[in-house]
Amino acid sequence: MSSIFHPEFHFVFEALGYIGGYLVYRRMRGRQGDALTDERRWLVIATIAVGALLGSRVLGLLEQAPRDGWHWDQLLVPVGGKTIVGGLLGGWLAVEIVKRFLGIRSRTGDLFAVPLCVGIAIGRIGCFFAGLADDTYGTPTTLPWGVNFGDGIPRHPTQLYEFLFLVVLGAILFRWNAKPHTNGVIFRAFIGAYLGWRLLIDFIKPQPLVHGLNVIQWACIAGLLALAVGELSSQREVQDVRSA
Repeated sequence: MSSIFHPEFHFVFEALGYIGGYLVYRRMRGRQGDALTDERRWLVIATIAVGALLGSRVLGLLEQAPRDGWHWDQLLVPVGGKTIVGGLLGGWLAVEIVKRFLGIRSRTGDLFAVPLCVGIAIGRIGCFFAGLADDTYGTPTTLPWGVNFGDGIPRHPTQLYEFLFLVVLGAILFRWNAKPHTNGVIFRAFIGAYLGWRLLIDFIKPQPLVHGLNVIQWACIAGLLALAVGELSSQREVQDVRSA
């Protein structure tokens, strides 16, 4: 069975994930329109790309630091040491900074929620078939669906767990997006659900721990706290407008 696992699959499905996510994004934008002009939307996308790249790489290196140490010279190395959570948080932070700089007050993330579910789900298939080399497998298990990735130890296929989670989450957000909703709530629901999922699922991943949690879990907690603070701030702004 181990012969089906090859690191090259990761790159193939990662590329398919980008393509699939972009196609879904373009279709949704064409059907429901966009509050931003083309110029500003592409600026937002470019900002997300840069922020996601940096965030993914920095958090990936921090994840490896408890085991391998921190190496600044690896920051711009294009392979290895990247994380989805870091990419999401980095892209989110970068967009918020640029929006403040440009004076964009509207929420801009709803169009990305479902495409992100699609893209990440496709990418997780590649993580599964990459086997042990991808370092995203779960802890050993005696459950009947445990997978031997090549070392003779049945493990939780956490990549497939995440694939199924994202399929369900994407379907829910897609239906929600088709109904009247407050601008920005779809993306906030996505980011909150995904960070909450990673906080839980990483308990069955064999990653180095820092004070009882791995680095990804600490990043998820930070992201969830930032989301909660942002929600409280938005609610206060709404109340101030209503009472004015």
